[in-house]
Amino acid sequence: MKGKYNDIIDLPHHVSTKRPRMSMQDRAAQFSPFAALTGYDAAVKEAARLTDSRTELSDDELSILNIKFQILLDHLREKPNVSFTYFKPDEKKSGGKYVTLRGIVKKADTFKRLVVMQDDTGIPMDDILDIEGEIFESLQ
Repeated sequence: MKGKYNDIIDLPHHVSTKRPRMSMQDRAAQFSPFAALTGYDAAVKEAARLTDSRTELSDDELSILNIKFQILLDHLREKPNVSFTYFKPDEKKSGGKYVTLRGIVKKADTFKRLVVMQDDTGIPMDDILDIEGEIFESLQ
């Protein structure tokens, strides 16, 4: 049988002595699908990610929160261990989420309207939804 490639069909496979052999993973990557729109998947996931809207407190809830702030300010020297539930705005889109942080209060700056925790985490007073802790047991 005389064919076009009979002269080379039975030759051994060439292995280079100058270049290292390509790994199977790198070799397979050559044939992976091409993403023409880089970042599109990330943009779709970001758009689909849900955020919460800020809750507006009623006058009664604001009054209770102000009383709790006053009790907190009165007990700062005792380094109270309290739990804050506050709104943390999202960095990439409108809205955010409510976060609860528990710890010891280091100071409260009423001029900057900021509560600073012992680990130097700052919580804006205007974003606080609720404060809980043992120092507020007299309110219940």
